[in-house]
Amino acid sequence: MRDSSPTVTESPQGVAQNPVLQAFERHAATLDRAAGVYVAFSGGLDSTVLLHGVKAAFAGPVIALHANHGLNRDADRWANQCAELCSRWNIPFSSTRLELHESGHGVEAAARTARYRWFESCIEPGAVLLMAHHQDDQAETLLLRLLRGAGPQGLVSIPVARPLGHGSLLRPLLDLPRSDLQAYAMDHDLVWIDDPSNADTRFDRNYLRQEIMPLLAKRWPGYRSTLSRAATQLRELSEHLPGPVMKTVYGSLGDPGFAIDDLPREPALAALALRQWLKERSLLAPPAARLLEFLRQMREGAGAQLCGSDWTIERYRDAVYLHPRQLDPASKTRAIQLGETLSWPGMGKLTLMGAEGELLPDLSLCTRRGGERLALASGHHKDLKTVFQEQAVPPWWRNCLPLLVQNSAAGEELLAVAHLLRSPRAVSLGVELVWEREEIRQK
Repeated sequence: MRDSSPTVTESPQGVAQNPVLQAFERHAATLDRAAGVYVAFSGGLDSTVLLHGVKAAFAGPVIALHANHGLNRDADRWANQCAELCSRWNIPFSSTRLELHESGHGVEAAARTARYRWFESCIEPGAVLLMAHHQDDQAETLLLRLLRGAGPQGLVSIPVARPLGHGSLLRPLLDLPRSDLQAYAMDHDLVWIDDPSNADTRFDRNYLRQEIMPLLAKRWPGYRSTLSRAATQLRELSEHLPGPVMKTVYGSLGDPGFAIDDLPREPALAALALRQWLKERSLLAPPAARLLEFLRQMREGAGAQLCGSDWTIERYRDAVYLHPRQLDPASKTRAIQLGETLSWPGMGKLTLMGAEGELLPDLSLCTRRGGERLALASGHHKDLKTVFQEQAVPPWWRNCLPLLVQNSAAGEELLAVAHLLRSPRAVSLGVELVWEREEIRQK
């Protein structure tokens, strides 16, 4: 195969007749005004057509991003093949070996989370990332969600565009059947990587694609467009008929949440309200059964949890709060100096502020170990457990919250409990911790 260079003139049919190039023409305004254009490039047929097509139809610079999940023994070789192809096509190429963290939702979910997190970190504000989803993907996704018992919110279509970090994600080929992409690849003698795992029918999507979809096509040849249209109509209905709106409240650590009394009493309406609340934060709700069980347990008292890939919703007192799922309760100690900023797991960035010119040696951040007491203005001391209760610190934060301490010959002195409370000495010295919180977002 000759593996042609991406130019419009190479199209046998020309832009006017070629569905792939027509798709890019429909999104020309979005590409032209983007601060940067990136392509999620796995090296498979779909993303190879996407990369070739956008380079042929778009005059501006394009950057290819390749996420190496390391799940196949040939993953590194595939990354090298992608790099070589981009070099021949004069397309800048960036690749990373992802670190996967299993969260109980399977390796595919972990890979997706890591992939989107990396994509989000790569694109600058105002940039757009292109992905190669097509009409077949849309139909398969709708059927999978139906078979898993998704409700109306879960059956909405894959969006053509949505926010991604400080930029956006665009799927320009979403209205095209995969046969159009295959025809484009053959017309241009493209070469691509065939991942053998795509034929493994142990995976639900592969089983649908290999066993079920061919049967549907025999009876209903136009099923792709029909199912895609149904999913789109569900999305439009969902956007125009939102569920009950709940006011967001915030916990002492900035966790967003809502008052339990604001939830509708009827279970179906409560589930709809919770899905809407999660959607506003770009978070995907779990299946209906888990959602309803969480709502039932939540009304019975504390301890109910609803977990996503990177987040947890949990009841505390009379409200339910969203917090990071991977909070690390392990004991830790890190030295810190005035003016220094440190990353703290699950929290984000912590900066130690103080009076200019002040020298305070032997300062460190540590987690709760037991027996800590904070000095009060009255001259008395208060144990940390009481401080947590009075400051309404939820249980999930208590063992991983940073404590500012100073070591001296006289022992260890607790100066501050995160950004919540300071000792009189810390106040007199102007020492405080400033917290820049990490936003929880679905990847």
